[in-house]
Amino acid sequence: MYKKENKILSPNDVLLKAANYCAYQERCHEEVKQRLAELGVYGTRALEIISELIRLNYLNEERFAKAYAGGKFRIKKWGRNRIIYELKLKKISEYCISESLKEIDQTDYLETLQQLATEKIDSLKDKNILIKKNKTAKFLIGKGYEANLVWDILNK
Repeated sequence: MYKKENKILSPNDVLLKAANYCAYQERCHEEVKQRLAELGVYGTRALEIISELIRLNYLNEERFAKAYAGGKFRIKKWGRNRIIYELKLKKISEYCISESLKEIDQTDYLETLQQLATEKIDSLKDKNILIKKNKTAKFLIGKGYEANLVWDILNK
């Protein structure tokens, strides 16, 4: 039996709550492990529940990584380096990370980088073009774009 706010949850209730948590949106193993800890489930029992969620296809790390990478690129306009960093923080495997980056079309990636660079340069009030380029490069590299691509775009 597991406690949550003075409620006692049966193992089936815990599995059901974890399945609902995964069904709501894609989750990584680490997020599910944290959720189970909040429900008072630790150790081998937590691993058993995670295994069952994987078996029932509620939990799939590759599917999560692809959805995460695609979403962060399209919505937040993050570059590959930032996406890789964030996925590593979530303890996603190297294989899943490399597969997730295939979700980002190279043409879209370069167009987004060009668009962000243009918007940033236009928003800066400095008169000196070198200062504008430098500030724009710092901004884009901070968003996770590769430095060589950033400088290629800025030097055109």
